Amino acid sequence: MACHSGAIMRTTSLSTRLLRLYGGLALYGAGIGLQISSALGGAPWDVFHQGLSIRLGLSVGTWIIIVGALVMLLWIPLRQRPGLGTISNVLLVGLFADATLWLLPDPGHWAVAALYLAAAVVTVGFATVLYIGAGLGPGPRDGLMTGLVRLGLSVRLARFLIEAGVLALGWLLGGKAGIGTLVFAVAIGPITHLFTRWFPLDPASGE
Repeated sequence: MACHSGAIMRTTSLSTRLLRLYGGLALYGAGIGLQISSALGGAPWDVFHQGLSIRLGLSVGTWIIIVGALVMLLWIPLRQRPGLGTISNVLLVGLFADATLWLLPDPGHWAVAALYLAAAVVTVGFATVLYIGAGLGPGPRDGLMTGLVRLGLSVRLARFLIEAGVLALGWLLGGKAGIGTLVFAVAIGPITHLFTRWFPLDPASGE
């Protein structure tokens, strides 16, 4: 009877982690779509994805998938190991971003654009806590940062180098950077931390 009870607990735990993972990835993609739709400026990686879309064609979501897969190749020399969450991140976030971009109407007014931006930051913050808290592997871009930290860089420096680099490249390609980019950079940390009060991160996630 004890073994049966333990099996149920393990199944429930895995079910909860999978729900957090896939719910988080869906919301993350929706948050990206909201921020890009605001036309106030995307997060650094999404400025890059948007720039690639403008210059080379294909949708923003398709570029999220392609870039995520290419970034995973950089994990090899950094000795990073992907998990189910990593693979799922690569495959799904771009699809949900494209779906949101397709569904959302043009804001048309600065107040609606501001609402899109605010909703985007809150959604991405909540989504981050959900999918990282699942403890099933970091996203490809997060894994790149942690790989650089293992080489001796500080978290702050690794994140700055990566995000400043993709932001600059994305802007040169024609991606939209602006007040939304700044708002995201300033607000995403505190908002993500706020959600950890109600959705604690799994210790296995390393966060």
